[in-house]
Amino acid sequence: MVSRLYRDDAIVLRTQDLGEADRIVTLYSKNHGKLRAVAKGVRKTSSRFGARLEPFQRVDVQCYRGRSLDTVSQVVTITAYAEQIAGDYDRYTAAAAMGEAAERLTNEGFDPTSAHYMMLVGALHALVNSGRPPVLILDAFLLRTIAMAGWRPELRRCAVCGAEGPHHAFDVAQGGVVCRDCRRPGAVAARPSVTEHMIFLLAGDWEEALATEAAAQGEAGRLIARILAYHLERPLTALDLVDRSIESAPAPKEHA
Repeated sequence: MVSRLYRDDAIVLRTQDLGEADRIVTLYSKNHGKLRAVAKGVRKTSSRFGARLEPFQRVDVQCYRGRSLDTVSQVVTITAYAEQIAGDYDRYTAAAAMGEAAERLTNEGFDPTSAHYMMLVGALHALVNSGRPPVLILDAFLLRTIAMAGWRPELRRCAVCGAEGPHHAFDVAQGGVVCRDCRRPGAVAARPSVTEHMIFLLAGDWEEALATEAAAQGEAGRLIARILAYHLERPLTALDLVDRSIESAPAPKEHA
């Protein structure tokens, strides 16, 4: 007989109150993808593991398979990210957008991998420990998620004809930058510094990414959000809360 108990390494994405004392917990796990399970009695002051199931905690969780919802039977904290993330607006909104992206991808049929799970863990760790701007950690995570899902944008050559760049327009539907001859209505302006910044984020070249001018960082972030919204067929709700005000300075002109 197959055991109905299973155990996994997981990140708590969100919680929802159920009845007077229980919660439904949505987790993104290393080996099982997205999980929804009932945590019984966690809202009681006497609960053994209520605090361990706060959003953005990394936990070792054991669950019992049910017909509609599984049940949490044991939880051990691996890394307590929740307090340091929840206490900072920029960290919290970035983490919320990361979690929404992970959940939405699984809803849309993306086959989650342990590599993507570890990428989320790494991003949360960076939010808490790296000192880098949370919005840039978010952009890097979303762009790498796009690439891992099979939608990696072409950033160096024309996505239509293959002509070498640099190019000054990006066509989301065509999958990347486009040259003047291939540009069509719907393509958006994208300065070379913007696409270069995206290349740095994909490569994990933080020295160059941090050195990019703020306006180009902001344009890249909005373009990344547009790419993801195109493939998911609607934007991430949490991105509306992300503060990009530091990037609002007008961009210097570049010659074509």
